[in-house]
Amino acid sequence: MSISASDVNKLRQMTGAGMMDCKKALTEANGDFEAAIDILRKKGQKVAASRADRQSSEGSVFLRTSADNKEGFAISLNCETDFVAKNEDFVAMGNKVADMVAAHKPADIAAINAMKMEDGRTLAEHLTDMMGKIGEKIEVVNYAHVKGERVVTYIHTGAKVGVLVAMSSASEAAEAAGKDVAMQIAAMRPLALNREGVDAAVIEREIEIGKEQARAEGKPENMLEKIAMGKLNKFYKENTLLEQDFVKDNSKNISQYLDSVEKGLTVTDFKRISIVG
Repeated sequence: MSISASDVNKLRQMTGAGMMDCKKALTEANGDFEAAIDILRKKGQKVAASRADRQSSEGSVFLRTSADNKEGFAISLNCETDFVAKNEDFVAMGNKVADMVAAHKPADIAAINAMKMEDGRTLAEHLTDMMGKIGEKIEVVNYAHVKGERVVTYIHTGAKVGVLVAMSSASEAAEAAGKDVAMQIAAMRPLALNREGVDAAVIEREIEIGKEQARAEGKPENMLEKIAMGKLNKFYKENTLLEQDFVKDNSKNISQYLDSVEKGLTVTDFKRISIVG
């Protein structure tokens, strides 16, 4: 099939790989971007891990906690341009939605859109009105809700990234440590809390990629499984929160850092939502 220059450039933006490598991978994958990414990785290309954030366009993230700080809520209200994201009416609507979400604890985005405003109309109807006035698509795209002994929030400069961290303790020390961990989550984008939280399909994919990389390096077939498992352990260390090196002190991982703050302290859950233009 014919691979367009725009497709090649899109894959390059997604992965950071070279133009020719992207074109070859897309050709081999018959235009399937996810398959092309796997091909690049199997051939040893270093692929950027940021593509999951490229689905959103513009907007802002809004965070709330319950009065007892045991629950946290995050939403992203999306629009088409950063100019609108900074509009007073848009920001006011985002704050209104966040307040309502914290009060009503909806199950999902469909339930958020069905929430009734003061005049009896749904949020979805109000957003439609806003779109007519502003001239851009406006919608709630992301929603997260966590519970813990204390939920700590962090919103990155510009309100493009928001993090909720559920701590196992409600102490002041736990809250301070939670802020450090939340900033780490914003920057390092862990896929899961721990190994048990990684999807089985992702694990299988990483093992297969590890074997292909080792095979491409000329390693003997009877060593491929062992090498792939070693690469999988490295994957866990880089992509699961509790095993990640603590950015402020890389002599410890997050689990060890938390235990040094308060014996037995840990993170029980976290959510990270983002908007990338």
